[in-house]
Amino acid sequence: MRRTVIVLAIIAALILPVAPASAIVYGEFDNGQHPNTGAYVINLEGEFRRICSGTLIDSDTFLTAAHCVFGADRRGVPRDETFVTFDEIVSQNSKFLSGTAIPDPRFGTGGASDTNDIAVIELDRAVRGITPAQLPTAGLLDEMKSSLRDQTFTAVGYGTIRETKKTGPHGILPNLRRRKALQSFQSLTDAWLTLKMNQATGDGGTCFGDSGGPHFLGGYESNLIVSLTVTGDAVCVATDKTYRIDTPPAREFLADFVALP
Repeated sequence: MRRTVIVLAIIAALILPVAPASAIVYGEFDNGQHPNTGAYVINLEGEFRRICSGTLIDSDTFLTAAHCVFGADRRGVPRDETFVTFDEIVSQNSKFLSGTAIPDPRFGTGGASDTNDIAVIELDRAVRGITPAQLPTAGLLDEMKSSLRDQTFTAVGYGTIRETKKTGPHGILPNLRRRKALQSFQSLTDAWLTLKMNQATGDGGTCFGDSGGPHFLGGYESNLIVSLTVTGDAVCVATDKTYRIDTPPAREFLADFVALP
């Protein structure tokens, strides 16, 4: 995901060996359940490096976070030299699909209330054999506000992992495998959906490198994405602050690339 120091974290989250663990944060291996969730990859000095996560939302459009694009910019990576893979495990031998990264031009202009932290990667070729995620209708979460505390959400991504909250930042481990975790509702604002990731209550969540990845409304079987990973607490133990995609600003941006419900 993550955080306001996200860009530094993304840059640090390079292609690393897979650690012997079983969670993003208190989660489990995805095992092919979310094939439309992929990794945002850049090529640095001939090596493919995973920096963020994201979701296929139509045959040639990959949804991710704007701060991921700006993190790649800072490494001198041209936006039209961006890659995505939907492989379960990211490696130098993964199938990489080329594309162009396009952030919301309003990113960073709206203050903390709405950072417009949303972007797409327009792929050079349509993806075959993967069903895109379902997008929400306008204002869906507002319509559901009274029942959100009864809902389950699913986070998916390729970011770093945590198995215990007791070791602070030392408990954050490297990872390159797609993972999933269940979450419950904490709060809703005009732009943000905040979700719990408290191990004691059975809630998992996301960490560094999961930025741009999806939060599906419902359990592991759900294909309805309602927000994307952006930020949270710095050591990945308490909350996910996710950017809603059912709002007017998000839909205005997405309408240039996909058909909206």
